[in-house]
Amino acid sequence: MALIKWSFLLVAALLVSPLGWGQEAGDPVQAHEVVEEATEQILSVVQAAEAYAEEDPERYYGEIQTILDPVVDFRGFARSVMGPYASSERYRSLDDAGKAQLRDQLDRFTEVMRFGLVRTYSKGLLAFGGSRIEVLVPEGGSLNGSRVTVKQLVFSDEPDPSELLYQMGRNKSGDWKLRNIIIESVNLGEIYRSQFESSARKNEGNLDTVIETWTTVEVET
Repeated sequence: MALIKWSFLLVAALLVSPLGWGQEAGDPVQAHEVVEEATEQILSVVQAAEAYAEEDPERYYGEIQTILDPVVDFRGFARSVMGPYASSERYRSLDDAGKAQLRDQLDRFTEVMRFGLVRTYSKGLLAFGGSRIEVLVPEGGSLNGSRVTVKQLVFSDEPDPSELLYQMGRNKSGDWKLRNIIIESVNLGEIYRSQFESSARKNEGNLDTVIETWTTVEVET
């Protein structure tokens, strides 16, 4: 049950990010409307998938990924997880061949992260029975600049709601993109960064091996 609960919290956080679905870049106050729309979409997919997911799981994962791709900065998240191995400083220190290799590694790891996150945590959603979600609109001062943290409360059968913080950043086009999630004080980005660094040390810095053997861990709170 813990994984089911965490799965819903993660995908809910991924989906309800206040992004650019009909939203003006300078008007993040409308985030709660985007949240409601996105939540309805994902719950609709999950409900419909109960009839076919067992026989055709790839269809289910594909529909969820279709919703996530426009709103989640998977590449930025993957780069953050790679930590110093994909830092700007390291990139600048490489020759042209090394830079090309690092770009390719980041591209491949982005796909690995997207694949793993969608499948690992979407599975638990099929057992989700329903929940009330409340998004707290950020206070005026936190809406300025290129970053904002939005708090979300997920109510279930437990006495206290689960708290999620999702960290948003503007891309070059001015659209909000989800960069990281903190679920009940568990920082998802830090967990996966630690996993990546541990694997890199184990494999003596061979990032190709790290990427090829990557497994998305199931985090429980």
